[in-house]
Amino acid sequence: MEMEKRIQLERRGRKESEIAELNLDNCRSQQIEGLSEAYCNLESLSIINVGLTTLKGFPKLPNLRKLELSDNRISSGLNNLSGCPNLTHLSLSGNKIKDFEPLEALKDLPNLKSLDLFNCEVTNADEYREKVFELLSNLKYLDGYDQDDQEAEDDEEEDGVDEDFDGEDGEENEEGEDDGGDDDEEEEEAGAEDDDDDDDDDEEDVDDEEEDEEEDEGSNLQLLNQSGDLEDEEDDEDFNADGAEEDEEEAGEEEEEDDDDQRGTKRKHEDEEDS
Repeated sequence: MEMEKRIQLERRGRKESEIAELNLDNCRSQQIEGLSEAYCNLESLSIINVGLTTLKGFPKLPNLRKLELSDNRISSGLNNLSGCPNLTHLSLSGNKIKDFEPLEALKDLPNLKSLDLFNCEVTNADEYREKVFELLSNLKYLDGYDQDDQEAEDDEEEDGVDEDFDGEDGEENEEGEDDGGDDDEEEEEAGAEDDDDDDDDDEEDVDDEEEDEEEDEGSNLQLLNQSGDLEDEEDDEDFNADGAEEDEEEAGEEEEEDDDDQRGTKRKHEDEEDS
């Protein structure tokens, strides 16, 4: 598919100024076609394995930060990228760059932090890394490593070290941070109020438990007193019953004694009469 047709397909009916990311990988074209300065808000552009031999006609894209040009046939003409001053990440791996001269044009990109020249013939030159870092003083990563051979983190390599530039993006980030700080403070205050409410509820629960315990103790004491009264009444009843039985026995004994006395007296009279 030709590059211009591929661009129209990727747009999906959107305006050029609404496009922030564009992927044109594997379409076929030897030069830039269908891409214009109307894509003024484009931030990421990928043109991998397209067959480009030149960058002539590359538009000015002031917001472009990431440009992928790997596996093409570019050997020079990097000065055509000068209209992208905010470019931070540039991949030229697998192209036809043979020496350091074409790289001189990249000095016009003051924000370039990451450059990939892997599988380019220039990487075989003596002191290749030292010379590139010396040529491009702002460069932080070359082929994924810094000057101390420390590998770049994925997010830094992909986002061009992910630095904010002066302008609307930076202001929006600062405002977002401030808003986030205010939200955090409000959440902390709300959490503190909830904790206070929870403490009050806990204290009320403790008071209620103490009152319940006191009521239970009072009820138990009342039950004990009632039980004691019942036992006393039972003891009195037992005592009264025992006393009644003893009285009855004594009365019976007295009656028997009276009977015996009467019998004795009667016999005495009978004996006297006989005599």
